[in-house]
Amino acid sequence: MSKENSGLNINKNIQTSVATPARTKDIIAKHHFTFKKSLGQNFLIDQNVLQKIVNAAELDNEQAVLEIGPGIGALTERLAAVASAVTAVEIDQRLIPILQEQFSNDEHVSIVHGDILKLDLPTFFEQQFASYETVNVVANLPYYVTTPILMNLLEANLPLHHIVIMIQKEVAQRMAAKPGGKDYGSLSVAVQYYCTTELVGIVPNTVFIPKPNVDSAVIKLTKRTEPAVSVEDELHFFKTVQTSFSQRRKTLANNLIAMAGKDNKQAMLEMLESIGIDAGRRGETLTLHEFALISDSFLKVGWV
Repeated sequence: MSKENSGLNINKNIQTSVATPARTKDIIAKHHFTFKKSLGQNFLIDQNVLQKIVNAAELDNEQAVLEIGPGIGALTERLAAVASAVTAVEIDQRLIPILQEQFSNDEHVSIVHGDILKLDLPTFFEQQFASYETVNVVANLPYYVTTPILMNLLEANLPLHHIVIMIQKEVAQRMAAKPGGKDYGSLSVAVQYYCTTELVGIVPNTVFIPKPNVDSAVIKLTKRTEPAVSVEDELHFFKTVQTSFSQRRKTLANNLIAMAGKDNKQAMLEMLESIGIDAGRRGETLTLHEFALISDSFLKVGWV
């Protein structure tokens, strides 16, 4: 399903694009649509931001895209112009007829009514993307479910390539943070275990209808072919990470005692010293490699 002159098509249709204040308001009025705060609905109305998102995804006419939460189709429209196939999953039943009307003549776009958090993702990917080796996820995610959606995608062992998402700025900064800063935490480790990260840019709250209370950011995640570090047990690794950050002001020794047990405090201190980690450090200073060392060492003696 190749597409020719996709760039020309974008330029030709720029005036009638969904992502303008006037067009967005027209669609909302025509369908008597009202925003649900509980679904975190904010429609993007800036052409330049949309193009940055699409450019970051590095799409071509042989690639497939999963879009989550398409709204009224502003991003879907741009994705459909360059990708081979776009499957857009929308939780709000009221938006389905709007999307179906928008893309009724585009065989490259599939509109699916559903909750991405409740889908059997491996089965869904087999049904929607059977002919593609990898799939790109491109989306403007609702702030309130950003982390659950992303971690579901990463933990499901899906054939993902790029994940380009617009999310709350502070969350994006935490995903991309490096050891030693206040933004670095368990989310940073979890995301970077599976992906490389790149902050594409900050998006002001003024380019949405309605305007959210905070700014957004576009982040690009590229799925690693293998996790960043090798661990004996992934669940134990992530538990070790979460325990290390459970009380950020406390040292590793004080946090990790919850796993080792109070009776094993001295043995734990000696173990940390044996693998070259100062028990007086805090979780925010540790690299993924160091977390892996602690996890595997704890697992070896049965501290879970």
